[in-house]
Amino acid sequence: MIEVKNLTKRYGQNLALDRVSFKIEEGTIVGFLGPNGAGKSTTMNIITGYLSATSGEVTVSGKNTLEEPNEVKRQIGYLPEQPPLYMDMTVKEYLNFMYDLKKTKLPREEHIKEICRLVKIENVYNRLIGNLSKGYKQRVGIAQALIGNPPVLILDEPTVGLDPKQIIEIRTLIKNLGRNHTVILSSHILPEVQAVCERILVINNGRIVADGATDTLAHDLSPDHRLILRAEGPEKEMVHALQNVPGVVDTYSLGEKEKGVYEISVESTPDNDIRRDVFALMARKGWPMVALRNTDLTLEDLFLQLTSSDTTVLPQQEDAAQLDPDQDLDFEVDQEPEQNEKGDEE
Repeated sequence: MIEVKNLTKRYGQNLALDRVSFKIEEGTIVGFLGPNGAGKSTTMNIITGYLSATSGEVTVSGKNTLEEPNEVKRQIGYLPEQPPLYMDMTVKEYLNFMYDLKKTKLPREEHIKEICRLVKIENVYNRLIGNLSKGYKQRVGIAQALIGNPPVLILDEPTVGLDPKQIIEIRTLIKNLGRNHTVILSSHILPEVQAVCERILVINNGRIVADGATDTLAHDLSPDHRLILRAEGPEKEMVHALQNVPGVVDTYSLGEKEKGVYEISVESTPDNDIRRDVFALMARKGWPMVALRNTDLTLEDLFLQLTSSDTTVLPQQEDAAQLDPDQDLDFEVDQEPEQNEKGDEE
């Protein structure tokens, strides 16, 4: 659906994007995660055709953004960080204006009505956009992105400035949209990406530093694969028995934590999930387990680790030439002051 190859963008001497490459398959929700100034918005703007790249290429549904820009734009619905709204228009006027601007050929009234139902803005359809709350303004912004029924949606920081209730509502909406669209969600908010996305791309200093499934990325990139269990039973016998579980490379006791209950560290090889074998062993021996946890990095730990260093762990970029480690890549891109618009409460 979307393929980005060796995308590079320079602002004068500042390198904003450095040979960024990734593919996004149809029908997935992908989180594009990174700290402020990492290059998220620059990448989104290049994909949508609002910004040109210094080098590299982007294709959407097989169409190149430079060779067929109008065709690509028809494939994409875009919500920038600051929604492109006209505050003196009603929602109805604005959506009809966007319908005409995009030269949409779908039945006007039916199409706009369906979008309003989907994003739940029917009750504010005839109100001025300037009088709406931030949550409703975001919904109207998403509605304009949906006009023309594009197969790809790109949402840049869609929950910035919203209250907790509005954030949950927008997340639910994005999940629902993911049933019929390919969605790229750009954010620096980890819980948001974790709650909505199936896959995560992490960008730092203009480079993709991690790419993987939301549920397994932290485990796959953790250097330490140990289980810490607490069980009631004879200390030495438990340690010895656990050492013989297939895939275990090291076992040792961390001492007695409660009366007759010991904490034991069990280290396995990275490609072995030993939890079921450990549970079966302890049940067979009659040694009750009262706690079990792993030492994998959390996604938060992983994000902090990846964005505080220049380490790249993405397999796709192994063939790319490496930057000079002494090169200074500190820069800020596409950062605009956040608006604090106040309106009626939802």
